[in-house]
Amino acid sequence: MSKRVLGSIELCIAAVIWGAMFVVVKIIVDEVHPIQLVWLEYLISLVFLIGYSIMKGEKWHINWPDLKLIFWIGVIGNTISLVAQEMGTGLSNAQTGSVITSTIPAFMIIFGWLILKEPLDKVKIFSVIIAILGVVMIVGLKMSGTNVILGIVLLILTAITWALMSVLIKKVKTYSSLQITIMSTVVAVVCLTPFILSDMSSLTSINFFDPKVILSLLYIGGVSTAIAYVMWNKGLKVISASSSGLFYLIQPIVGSFLGWLLLGEQISIGFIIGSAMILASVWISVKFEDNSDEDMLAGDSI
Repeated sequence: MSKRVLGSIELCIAAVIWGAMFVVVKIIVDEVHPIQLVWLEYLISLVFLIGYSIMKGEKWHINWPDLKLIFWIGVIGNTISLVAQEMGTGLSNAQTGSVITSTIPAFMIIFGWLILKEPLDKVKIFSVIIAILGVVMIVGLKMSGTNVILGIVLLILTAITWALMSVLIKKVKTYSSLQITIMSTVVAVVCLTPFILSDMSSLTSINFFDPKVILSLLYIGGVSTAIAYVMWNKGLKVISASSSGLFYLIQPIVGSFLGWLLLGEQISIGFIIGSAMILASVWISVKFEDNSDEDMLAGDSI
């Protein structure tokens, strides 16, 4: 199996896991504050990640340029993005969270151009515009209540920061995907701990004996954070910033279906139109890149 195929499978599995996570967050966020939830999921994930690293016998080293990048990956992606995502999902709903964050590929194209110097052309710009209009379609039909509007803003912030983190990961050269995930998670725990200490009552009020809380934390921390993060980071190592956007197609489908199936969330016409526009924008950008790759291969063979 080629690295590209394996990387595609890893990105696909990560997207499915994250699609389901929106529903889990919506179920538990009323009982666990988003900041406490992110902090707890990272502590749980570190147990799995460090244990797996020890089993693999990974060798650790110091590379300051990469460590600086990983620090910002931890702050931007693991801290800001995750807190904004879970707060935004709690204020809106699982469907809105999964679809708005599917605009991440569009932002990855922009950051890929700015940071990685990947070519930016008319087709990619067009796909970004379609994605933005898709978000407007969804937002425009859900502008009821201050909390919902704030939730949507937070979800858009999630998309921007996650895209930036995904692009920065591609610049890390000397650490494995597992090591990047562990170190960026540690950064997030350090960033969030002062907020936890300042409001210990929110943490101590959680009923950790409730099966719903236990299972939700195990899924979010062990599966969604530990397993999916490692798979996503590994996939990003071999799939370009633009092409990796394809796998976000799975997230809104899973999130919307489970939101309808388990939470009774309704799927409106505006939601369907906006979702279709977002998915079309990602398909256009990925299809164009695939054609460009074929042209490059043809040119190389001449």
